Amino acid sequence: MALQALALLLAAVALPALAQSAEIQKELIRRQQQSDAFTLQLRQSQESVKAPSGRKLELESRHLAARQRLENVSEKQLLEVKSDTPQELQPQERQKAEEERRAIVAPVTP
Repeated sequence: MALQALALLLAAVALPALAQSAEIQKELIRRQQQSDAFTLQLRQSQESVKAPSGRKLELESRHLAARQRLENVSEKQLLEVKSDTPQELQPQERQKAEEERRAIVAPVTP
């Protein structure tokens, strides 16, 4: 009986810690997503300034599509944050998420 009470007590203490860890992970990812969105917007603004006026509409269309892709990827990443990811693997998860977004934010130019 005492063992069950101890197990319940440990579970009651551990669950909020896991939830808090997942929320911290989400917030760290969210902050990086905000930075990536700003970087994308800055790069697109610089491209718009340099583009000839005849290509502005095409460029704006590509820019909008890229921002929408980034937004979709960002939403998906936040939904995929798991509360049971060990703390030592969380930096790797954030790195993986960043690499996913990097393909949209800073695509390789030929």
